This record gives sequence, structure tokens and C-alpha cells, in this order.
Amino acid sequence: MKQILLRVVSALALACSAALLSSGDAQAQAAPMLAMKKFPFDIQWIAVSLNNKPFPGERADRPTLSLDETLRVRGFGTCNTYSATAYPLQQQRFAVGPIALTKRECSKETMAVEKMYLVALRTAQQWDSEEGKLIIYSQSGQLVFERTF
Repeated sequence: MKQILLRVVSALALACSAALLSSGDAQAQAAPMLAMKKFPFDIQWIAVSLNNKPFPGERADRPTLSLDETLRVRGFGTCNTYSATAYPLQQQRFAVGPIALTKRECSKETMAVEKMYLVALRTAQQWDSEEGKLIIYSQSGQLVFERTF
């Protein structure tokens, strides 16, 4: 069963990678070749900034992210919890499937921040890690996370 799942994931990863490479997306094609790195699974990350703009509020109110080895990403979006399937692909590409989200209502400001975060996560295209940070590049900009301990 595990071998079948790995084959399916590998085939899906190759298909997603090919689709990303063949798409006309200038940002994805213009990105420099990154060194081969292993995605940091099973680590809890907290969002620091989106497009070099810090997330507002206290540390406990910022978005979080964790991707386990079953390719399930989970976290807190600033108001609601979310989960999705996410694929770290070859050449540090990254794809996130549809996001399942709880339906809690918060202030308009909090909901706006959550929406910006989730759109950036959903449109993710590449990832990198450096000095205890996880960086996700998306169509909506650059998400920077720091590791929680």
C-alpha cells in the first residue's frame, strides 16, 4: 500500500512539475536554479512576513504552517484552522491543493490578513529554507516563516 501511495505521489509530483515548467509563468521560469534541499517536514513554522510586510498582532495571532510526511499541511490562518494537501516537488517547486478551512468569524482586519495569507499559500510555486527560516514564493508574493521551538 505504501509503495502504491509513493508511486502515485511521485507521478503526481512529476505531472505538477511538468505543468509548472511548461506554464508561461515568468516568475517560475525566471527563478534561478536552487540547490537541491530536502523539505523540512514535521516542523512547526510561524509566519513572519508577507512581501516584506510583518504580520500584525502578537506572535500567537500569526499564521502557522506544518507539513507532515503524508503531504498534509495544517495550520492556523489568524482566525481559522486550515488543512490541505501540499507537494514539495523537484527543484524546490511547491504546489498546494484546495484548502479546507473552519468557518469561525473574526474582525474584518483579521479576516483580511487571513485571506491574504491563504491566497499566498494556495498560489505557492517554490520554497527555500535558510538560517531557520522557510520561504514560500507564490503568485501573491513571498511568505517568510520562522521555526517555532
